Amino acid sequence: MRRPFALLAAALLTGALAVPASAADGDEKFTIKDPRITESSGLAASRQHPGIYWTHNDSDDGAYLYAVDSSTGETVATITMSGVGSPRDVEAISIGPDNQIYVGDIGDNLGGTWPYVWIYRLPEPKNLRDRTIKATQYVVKYSDGARDAESLVVHPKTGRVYIVDKNEKGGHLFEGPAELSPSGANVFRPVAAVPDLEATDATLSPDGEHLVVRSYFGAIAYDWNGGKIKKRDRLGVPFLGQGESVTYTADGRKLMYGAEGADSPVEPQDAPGGADSDSSSGSGSSAATESGGDGLTGNLKTGAIVAGVLLLVVLGVRGMRRRG
Repeated sequence: MRRPFALLAAALLTGALAVPASAADGDEKFTIKDPRITESSGLAASRQHPGIYWTHNDSDDGAYLYAVDSSTGETVATITMSGVGSPRDVEAISIGPDNQIYVGDIGDNLGGTWPYVWIYRLPEPKNLRDRTIKATQYVVKYSDGARDAESLVVHPKTGRVYIVDKNEKGGHLFEGPAELSPSGANVFRPVAAVPDLEATDATLSPDGEHLVVRSYFGAIAYDWNGGKIKKRDRLGVPFLGQGESVTYTADGRKLMYGAEGADSPVEPQDAPGGADSDSSSGSGSSAATESGGDGLTGNLKTGAIVAGVLLLVVLGVRGMRRRG
């Protein structure tokens, strides 16, 4: 009887140790290794390809997007956008509903003098390989005049697009129309102040409830509050050089911070209230609830299972000793 019991305990212990962490895909530090990517200026976590991050260079690169595998740091697909002409100053990337990629050609190297900028939208491919994809181009103007910007987010439920302008004295959150139109100009209007921050990128949580805006050396977290943002926390960011990008992981538990430069690193930080973050489904249920409702996640759940197996082993050994 001892051997079957020992085998059973070993099997249970092996199964317990095999329980994956709740955020196993795409939440670890990595380095972008593609020598073509020297000015990674935006970052967006894919929702249909776990562990994949979309990025792009700043100006003077062309209409290219790169899908980077965070497990290796290698580019696994290069997308060439057609139908958009020659991008001027691509600064941001975000993924909206139905896996639509939005690219913000919204920088203004002339200090906020261009009368209009552009947003491009294209479907994220289901299969990752090098290809050309036709994008829809939208003309963007601001209601109060031209400005420089590097931050664009798309609400994951409504699909509405927002821009945060870049100003060393602090900027504003600009709201676009309910639906972008490919004909005529899309006017963005200020709806909330973003003070005390020179915004270089921004990201919305997968449930659409939290906004994080970063600068070169810090970040601020806001409750989304229907677009009437409320400051929640001031966040520290890892020093990686010229800090240009940030995105929530697909499950909303981590923030991934990136920087410009060759072989640029991307590092995670816990998202504000990360243990309580909603799942990427936007249903309002935590990952723990969806996976069984026991309130345990990741390493904590694994530890509890291991402890239970060890207790079973001890009780079994004591029982055999009594029978002996």
